[in-house]
Amino acid sequence: MRIVCAPDSFKESMTAVEAAAALARGIRRVDPSIECELVPMADGGEGTTEALVAALHGEFVEADCHDALNRPITGRFGFVPRSRLAVIEVAETAGLAQIDPPERDPWAATSRGVGELIRTALDRGATEFIIGLGGSATNDAGTGMLTALGARFLDRGGLPIADGARGLNSLVSVDLGALDDRLQSVTFRIANDVSNPLLGHNGASAVYGPQKGATPRDVLALDAAVARWAEVVESAFARQVRDIPGSGAAGGLGAAFAAATNATMESGVELVRDAVGLQARIAGADWVFTGEGGIDKQTAFGKTPWGVAQAARAEGVPTILFGGRISDDAYELIGDAVVAVVPILRRVTDLPTALRAGSMNLERAAETITRLLTARPPGS
Repeated sequence: MRIVCAPDSFKESMTAVEAAAALARGIRRVDPSIECELVPMADGGEGTTEALVAALHGEFVEADCHDALNRPITGRFGFVPRSRLAVIEVAETAGLAQIDPPERDPWAATSRGVGELIRTALDRGATEFIIGLGGSATNDAGTGMLTALGARFLDRGGLPIADGARGLNSLVSVDLGALDDRLQSVTFRIANDVSNPLLGHNGASAVYGPQKGATPRDVLALDAAVARWAEVVESAFARQVRDIPGSGAAGGLGAAFAAATNATMESGVELVRDAVGLQARIAGADWVFTGEGGIDKQTAFGKTPWGVAQAARAEGVPTILFGGRISDDAYELIGDAVVAVVPILRRVTDLPTALRAGSMNLERAAETITRLLTARPPGS
């Protein structure tokens, strides 16, 4: 028997790598001869770099850079030398989770660190990039990122504008003379599961600004500031980007990539699926085990477990979903792709305890399911 273990991370409990290992331990408790294929997965958000580095036998590279509040930090990205692929999560440097709630300020937050990681990866010889846009603290439409890569955003007096969205109101022109010309000769694939445009009631500021600290009044002002950015930047790059689906992701970073590079916007789980060769690794398997921290009806809309199940379905392999939290509507996922949805909790407990015990709970759940799959009728 061969079982493919292809989970996403269980947020705040296990990385995808740890979850895949826990599934495999549970399976081997039943029968050490069962072949386990470990394929940690992600959908472009947290854990994408780790999943791809593990699956593609890459390495982590550390670099000096800055966080969203312009504080010096050591960031990291994934690098696969044989394919010269760099994997960068925006949240690594410009992440909302790195900023304490009282300090969150969408006017000040900068995407500078993202550009610094890209520059370091270019220096290392990267020719292909996968960028995960999830979890940003910024609303600067990528000005920080592009500034780190050589662009100059200038005010009426020809001076650089202030960092963050605060400077966008004074933006008059963009000097692209020193923009890193390597950006035009490499490939950017953007892992992005949102379709929001840059501006308006479905745009970057309105939809994502509040979670980054924006008040209702801020949202209107931020949208106006980003609109000014669009007017100036679209002219500078001779590209219309404001209405591209996904241009509003990560505080407008989607629009910045569309303006300055040949970036393609792709479904995060499909991008990771293709990058790790999931389809080929599932072919010929008997079962696929996947899952993440929470499973509900929305899992079918671009989440990792559903993407894995669809890949398995194409190969005629049944899938079982494991989750720490299973909503009542999660059982609607059961059909020709998913044959079971399995909660991993073994007893009623509080959330901190459940998170700490996540690895053991997942291991035991995988063990139980494997016993059922391999059981023989009495006397057979």
